[in-house]
Parts: sequence; structure tokens; C-alpha cells
Amino acid sequence: MKRSLIFMGLPALCVLAVTLTQAGGQEKPVQVAGAPCEGLPFLHCPDKDCPPERVINPGPVVEMKTRRTYFLDYPCDLKPGEKVTFILSLHGFGSYGNWQRHYFPMMDYVNKYRLVVATPNAPTRSWSAADDEYLQNIVDSVVGQIGKENIKAFWLVGHSQGGLTSNRLVRTDFFSARVDGWLSLSGGRLGGSPGRSPSWGPPRAPGAPAPTASTTPSTVSAAMAALRESPAADFSFIFETGQREMDDKGLPEASEWAKKYGCGPKRKNDDIVDTKGGYVYDTTRQNPPNPSWGLLPAAGKAQEFVYPDCKDGRVVADLVRLDKGHTEGLEPKVTEELIKLMLSAKGGKIHQMH
Repeated sequence: MKRSLIFMGLPALCVLAVTLTQAGGQEKPVQVAGAPCEGLPFLHCPDKDCPPERVINPGPVVEMKTRRTYFLDYPCDLKPGEKVTFILSLHGFGSYGNWQRHYFPMMDYVNKYRLVVATPNAPTRSWSAADDEYLQNIVDSVVGQIGKENIKAFWLVGHSQGGLTSNRLVRTDFFSARVDGWLSLSGGRLGGSPGRSPSWGPPRAPGAPAPTASTTPSTVSAAMAALRESPAADFSFIFETGQREMDDKGLPEASEWAKKYGCGPKRKNDDIVDTKGGYVYDTTRQNPPNPSWGLLPAAGKAQEFVYPDCKDGRVVADLVRLDKGHTEGLEPKVTEELIKLMLSAKGGKIHQMH
């Protein structure tokens, strides 16, 4: 496991300010309020059976304007002026920030790939426009501390309803001006979405009807409808999904988002093979289980498809985890490959802002 430092939450008199110090003519790592950076990332789960009270923890960092908390992971040895990639990672409907940290565990790679990852929480466990100020404040706070000139790229990552929320956010003035890329983790696909498995959704009692448009929450229906229209903003887009979430047709053969950037024909890369499963899963819906919703974490294989040579350095790609559903946490090598794809894309929107 990699080590990371958390911007620690402090009482009202303290500001989440970065302290830059020098000694003997050499720069020391960036620290927050002198907090040491040792051991695993804060509230890290074990490899399996993460305690429920840890999963639902809302995080130690206080967003000072709304007084809501969140998680922030970044390299222990971050130097003043070092360039980093900043990521805002949104959990799905009914979930929590720390579950999201372990569903897509970028915190294990913040040192290796020089990432700064903010993972917020929705008090209602469902994102809406009422949360936008909180999310914007997090972005402004982190960018203010790191320095916009040190943000190589800014990505939105969202699982499920967090992905649909990302789709809404990139259409707002604040995020469209800042976002360099969006990674959708089973949160809808720009350029044409795959069909859903007939059994998709939380396990149902025997004989219960499948969910329909009339029983889907209006906020989710509106967000899914918005996917049909492409956002006006320019950014890279990566889509990841479990094979069992889709119907038998699987991924669409083409991508309108790739066409927008003049990308080359879809190319299949080598499969990604994981011998270890992810950290988390939906523990509340395993009796009875529903494979399309998600089973226990396990080793697996994933297929990666890229649309090469996109103009302006954009990245457009799809990744399908074979024999996986909606809620099994991502495996280590799949997580790392998605990070590599993100880092290969053009960035710099925040850096160029006046």
C-alpha cells in the first residue's frame, strides 16, 4: 500500500492552509498544520470485511463555508510547486465518501502518480444541485492551497449516480471551465450508452416487477436523459462498466464523443488481469444476490478499448470488467490502468484560468 497525507479537519479557528518550509536550503514536503504523514491513508479498509462504521465515516476535512466534511488524499512527499493531477470523486446513490474511496481506490496510487483526490459526501446519500456550492468550495479550497499553476489536470470521477451528477456538473459554468476529463464508473456513457441487463438493479423479492421509467427517481431519469445530448464543454471521457450490467449487445460499436474529436477507429488493447479483488461490495444485498448488481469482490479480467489519435490530446476510452456487476469494488490493476488513461490526456484548464 502507498502512503498518503490527509488535510486534517480542524476547529473553526484553523484554516486548511498549506505550510511550506525550508531547512538547510532544501525544500521540505508540504504538510498541513504540521500533521505527520505515516502509515496507510486515513481510515483505510483492510483487504476484506471493512467495518461498517469505517465505510460510513464522512471524512476529517472541514469545508469551512458549508461546514460539511470530506476526504482528501495526496502524496506524503508533495513538494512546494510540484505539479499534480486533481480529482473530485463522487459516490453513488445511497453510498458514502469512504465507500467510494475504496470502490475506486486511487488513494493507493497518490504517491506513485502524484494525485490529489477529494472525496466528498452527500448528507442525503444522493447528489443534487443543492450540493453544488459545497463541491465548488472544495475545488476552490484545494486549488487555492496547491496553486492553480500546479494543477496539471482536473478530473471528475463518479460512480453510478455520482457519474450522472458529473454529467450534470460538466454542463454548469463552474465545472465546464475547469474540467479536463470525466471518468464515468457505471454512470452513463457519452456518445451512446449500452443497454442495461434485464435484471439490472438491487436484488428483488421473487415475483417483484423490474424497475421501469415510472418507478425510477425523477432526478435519475433526468440525468439519464441528459446523456442523450452532448455537453458543450471540451474534455476527455473514459467509461468503465461491469459486463453483467449491460444487455447482450454490450458496448456500442462506436462513440459520438470520439467522433467529436476525430479519433481513430476503436482499438482493443491487451486484457487487464487481476489476481486480487477489490475492497468493497454491497453487503446489504447479497441475500439473494443479483450478479448484475454485484457479487463479492474477486479476481478478474477486463477489456480495454481506446479511440486513438484524438485531436487536442483528448482521450476517449471504454473499459469492461468481465463477469462483474455494478457494485464490486475495482481491482488494483484495473484501477491503475484507469489512472494511467486519465494522466495520458490533455489538461491545463485550471492552470490557464485568469
